[in-house]
Amino acid sequence: MTSKQRAYLKGLASTLNPVFQVGKGSLTPELTAAIGEAFNKNELIKIAVLKNCDDDPAMIADMVAGRTHSQVVQVIGRRFVLYKPDKDKPRIQLPVKEERK
Repeated sequence: MTSKQRAYLKGLASTLNPVFQVGKGSLTPELTAAIGEAFNKNELIKIAVLKNCDDDPAMIADMVAGRTHSQVVQVIGRRFVLYKPDKDKPRIQLPVKEERK
C-alpha cells in the first residue's frame, strides 16, 4: 500500500465510529472471528482499545491484521483502522499506484 493510498483510507476512516472494542479480556478468538465477519460487509473498520486493556494498541492491530488477512491503515492513541478489500466487488477504489520512470 502506498502512502497516497493510506492517506486516502485515513480520510475515509476519519468519519467512522469504532465497530468493536477490545477490553479487559484483550484479543479473544471470538472477537477475532467477529472482526473477520465484519469484513464481509465493510472494507474499512475502526476498532477501539479500552483503557482497561493492558496490551499495546499497535500490537493488537498487528495481531488482528495478521489473523484476518487485512492491513493496518493507522493507529492513533487507543484506536486503529484496518482495511481489507472485498475479493469479488471492492467498494473502495484506491488511488492507482504511479509507476516510476
